[in-house]
Amino acid sequence: MATAADNLTGEIERLKAEAAHWRARAEAAEALAERDVLTPVLNRRGFVRELSRVMAFSRRHGTEAVLLYLDLDGFKGINDRLGHQAGDRALIACAELLIQNLRESDAVGRLGGDEFAVLLLGTDLRGGKVKAASLAEALKTGGFGWEDEVHPIVASVGVRAFAAQTNPEDWLAEADAAMWVRKRGR
Repeated sequence: MATAADNLTGEIERLKAEAAHWRARAEAAEALAERDVLTPVLNRRGFVRELSRVMAFSRRHGTEAVLLYLDLDGFKGINDRLGHQAGDRALIACAELLIQNLRESDAVGRLGGDEFAVLLLGTDLRGGKVKAASLAEALKTGGFGWEDEVHPIVASVGVRAFAAQTNPEDWLAEADAAMWVRKRGR
């Protein structure tokens, strides 16, 4: 016959298991809140969190870092000519190509629409410019497949080195401005 103590112990174990279950669900929901819904990269919220973390690390340890801001050129034309499903396929291919051409320690985020950002830890400005050019080439040559054709992905890339910025949004704005300079120069 179960005693009151046995019943209480059983109830405590059940509550611990339930708390663990809800904790795991909350962690999963939080992780999803920082992932882009379409592509296999961080969303803006997750990327800004990672950017803040790297900024603090770089300040504390004197480590170099570079931020790349990518905007897909002619993306509206892809949607208009080929349809929104093709546009989605282009965004997914872009994210996948970026991941394939970066180190595991680098971060990639889709900031919204057809804008992506890449964070390179332990890289100086010169290295960032070289990486920006190689990523632009990888996107162009890799492209995305749609209706038995491969279409190039053309991107304008802004490069901005970490210079003790204190706000991640400011650093993003600087990289965005550098991207617009490149885009207008085409």
